[in-house]
Amino acid sequence: MATLLGQASGGWTESSSALEVLHAGIFNSTGVLTDDSFTQNNPPLISVGITNQVDQTLNGVLSGSVAFARGDAGGGANFIGGPIAPAVTARPIGVFLNNANGNAFENTPGTASGKNTYMSSQGTYANRLFEDKNIATAAILTYACADFLFASRNGYLTNVVADNNRMEQIATGITTIGLLKMPPDSTQNFLVYDQRI
Repeated sequence: MATLLGQASGGWTESSSALEVLHAGIFNSTGVLTDDSFTQNNPPLISVGITNQVDQTLNGVLSGSVAFARGDAGGGANFIGGPIAPAVTARPIGVFLNNANGNAFENTPGTASGKNTYMSSQGTYANRLFEDKNIATAAILTYACADFLFASRNGYLTNVVADNNRMEQIATGITTIGLLKMPPDSTQNFLVYDQRI
């Protein structure tokens, strides 16, 4: 498989962010984080077929996870966060750029401000946080160029269309997060995609 041109020897794997902005959409910080954006476990909802791409020791929404408009919080006005059940109270609006709780030895603007930047309105990204297994069966997932990407029930990217894997159900409508351009392989552990929301 082809790799991204122009990578340095370490690529961007030393970064503390799972989401690498290749061509920016909109850096969006409109909305206040829900309280559980700082406390959710990872993975937050489904613990079958846990992806190897997630650091389970971290709490709160993570860089590279899907940002949801959360109608269940604060009277439903202007709150964003991670996934919640039932999904009818949450809709994908972008992908978080940073961890809500920050990282060791870094400033923590999310906890200070109650906000976390998410990428919305198109752009091209490389993302190291995605489902590498079917979260209903634990079967290994294979990604291919031109796959559509959706929000899994854990709020990570997935190409599985089945209701038991996706945050949104067919009956309530499905939001396509992005179109995959470059799948992960043995030399690069990230999805490169054009975002659609």
